[in-house]
Amino acid sequence: MLDRRTLLATLAATSALAGIKSPARAMLAGTSGGEGAKLTALYERIYDMMVDQDPEFATALGLDKGDRAAAKSKLADRSPAGIEQGHDLYRTGLAELKKIDVSKLSGMDLVNYETFRGPWEDYVKAYDSFTYGLHSWPEPHPVTQLSGSYRSIPDFLINQHSIAGSADAEAYLARCADFAVQLDNETGRIKADHAAGILPPDFVIDRTLVQFASIMAPAAAANALTTNIQAKTKDIAGDWAARCAAIVERKIYPAMQRQAAELKAVRPRATHDAGVWRLPKGDEYYAYALRYATTTGMSAEEVHKLGLDRMAELTSRADAIFKAQGMTKGSVAERLRALGKDPRFLYPNTDAGKAELIAKLNEQVQEVQRRLPEAFGRLPKAKVDIRRVPPDIEAGATGGYYQMPAPDGSRPGAYYINLRDTAENPSWTLPTLTYHEASPGHHHKIALAQEATGIPRLRRLPAYSVYTEGWGLYAEQLADEMGMYEKDAWGRLGYLQSYMFRAARLVVDTGLHHFRWTREKAIQYYNEALGTPEPSNITEIERYCVWPGQATSYMVGQTSWVAIREKARATLGDRFDLRGFHDTALSAGAMPISVLESVIERWTAVKMA
Repeated sequence: MLDRRTLLATLAATSALAGIKSPARAMLAGTSGGEGAKLTALYERIYDMMVDQDPEFATALGLDKGDRAAAKSKLADRSPAGIEQGHDLYRTGLAELKKIDVSKLSGMDLVNYETFRGPWEDYVKAYDSFTYGLHSWPEPHPVTQLSGSYRSIPDFLINQHSIAGSADAEAYLARCADFAVQLDNETGRIKADHAAGILPPDFVIDRTLVQFASIMAPAAAANALTTNIQAKTKDIAGDWAARCAAIVERKIYPAMQRQAAELKAVRPRATHDAGVWRLPKGDEYYAYALRYATTTGMSAEEVHKLGLDRMAELTSRADAIFKAQGMTKGSVAERLRALGKDPRFLYPNTDAGKAELIAKLNEQVQEVQRRLPEAFGRLPKAKVDIRRVPPDIEAGATGGYYQMPAPDGSRPGAYYINLRDTAENPSWTLPTLTYHEASPGHHHKIALAQEATGIPRLRRLPAYSVYTEGWGLYAEQLADEMGMYEKDAWGRLGYLQSYMFRAARLVVDTGLHHFRWTREKAIQYYNEALGTPEPSNITEIERYCVWPGQATSYMVGQTSWVAIREKARATLGDRFDLRGFHDTALSAGAMPISVLESVIERWTAVKMA
């Protein structure tokens, strides 16, 4: 999808041909010269434009040095002009793609072309259709409990801006000063949206204001930006912390206060309606959000039905496990809820308990990585760390997420887990989260991609949530197929609950934005269907309210991965090779589902020849 958030969150540098054996290598070979060369040159130009336009992108890729050293002192331009510049990049790319003679492309060049041609056309149509919510992915409001500079820039500066000397420290301070500028740019945008009647729901504003208050509560000297530079410059002469605190106090906090004041001012006008149907052209906007998230033409009704069908199947499987363990009373959700409160499976909600939980996750990563050669011919070299979501943003953050390794090897991959309350993470739920975020899930795929060569740099980016998140969810099933739950019935139950969770997302996301469910109805559905803690359910439902469509990509993607695999297995019979399937499917970079299907069909045809 090439949305900015995904780029900065994961920035996968995927691969093409390195390490792929015949027949996949032959199948993926590109067109020599001609139109293939023109296409590659176009993608390389677009990539360089992206890096030059977005200093945060340059830093995340480790490219803020040499000729681009000035980028390390700047942040991305969040003004309307800056956002329009990003849109123009896609307009330029689409216009140039239309000049390529697709009939002269084959192999990987054809995959490269197909990956962006249709989606870019859809993006450009959306830019011309909607006046709001297209900074990156379809996200109607720039500032919410999950979005906005007030959240993303501190996280970026703390986790991705390296400080090795005084020049880097000066660049950090320059970015802190620019942080205030970007906050005001964003405030200008939300004021314009609010004047046009594009307001977040009242509960979103309330949650966001709570987070603003939490972030601004510490004195400037105790703000995370200040303590971060203090820790990173202890061996660098200079009064860095004091200078940073002055910027926080005189520039950043006032800019945050101005942004919070705008939200407070419009709070009386906000409604409690949760879905984007309430916004101008809201039904069209949601249809676009579903296309963006799934790369398919599935309607809201079809997505909703898929969710209901998968929920019925998964609930039945969970019921069978409960009965085998002697738990027969109550609904599956009631039994899951009771199991979630069982002291046998809870870590103490203390620093020591949280450290113990993270240590256990590390053990799980090591164990599954030992088994990876059973399912993959290629294994990543990069390591993965397991970290706690920073406490100052954990209240509104999701349960877990992944951050890619630095392309230059200077930073390992990181799997973040939200430990605001260990009761939200009973031990039987943790293995499948590990397999999703680390191995064989996101870390495995992204690190492998980063370590290989063979396709244009633009094609090495983590586009298309349906592919990447679909893989993460597919990896949970793969772990089960690899025998990771062979002696762990409770862990398998956690895996099934994870799948129920993603299936329920299909139901509530379409319920909220298409069928006009209330926030409360969606929360009630989660409470009755999943057995997860209500505070966690509320956080999730409010996520879907501000990120329409995005959560549908997981289960739609996983269902597609499995369908494509099983079609290949049925066609090839004894010639089907699971390791070859995985290596081929992961070798060509992220892509829409239809393109993934065509890649595997070509692989299957070569295997049949």
